[in-house]
Amino acid sequence: MTEMTRGKGLLEPLLADLRAQRANKLIPSTLRAGRILDIGCGTYPYFLAHTSFSEKFAIDQLPLPSKTASELKIESFTLDLEVEPRLPFQDDYFESITLLAVVEHLDPALMALLFKEVYRTLKPGGLVVLTTPAAWSDALLKFMANINLVSAEEIHEHAYAYTLPLLGWYFGQAGFEMTKTKFGYFEFMLNMWATAQK
Repeated sequence: MTEMTRGKGLLEPLLADLRAQRANKLIPSTLRAGRILDIGCGTYPYFLAHTSFSEKFAIDQLPLPSKTASELKIESFTLDLEVEPRLPFQDDYFESITLLAVVEHLDPALMALLFKEVYRTLKPGGLVVLTTPAAWSDALLKFMANINLVSAEEIHEHAYAYTLPLLGWYFGQAGFEMTKTKFGYFEFMLNMWATAQK
């Protein structure tokens, strides 16, 4: 079986699938003829393997195996966003950008810079989609990691727990209009999703 995260967790395949399903429902079919960038794609780019786009791009701090990238037709970039939160792409390049279970791992001080980069590289009309655990699920996730339901390595690397208003603030700082943002919950309200259109 393909590993979707570093470490082990009995529920990881299910959680990766639920995230991919949620993100796919949030991305309209009108954008799928273009390019998508998945930031923080993980050791196996599960979402990109389960979504339909003309061109697929991935960024992670660990290199994607070249065989995986080749088989899935993904252009892969190795980049540590904690060191340099700048995306190596020109302005207005992507129809969609996803950050699925990523922002909770990043230093909050760098989030505004990263969101500005997301805004810069999205085409007008493009959509960013993110998912992150709800702030109140932190203790439950740590418990689940201790009993091997989710990856302990991933959970212990969580740097910050976000709320929907705070995600909205970061979107606003990046230049997204609040009238073009949407928010919600999934997985029994343990996780949040957010979208913003440029």
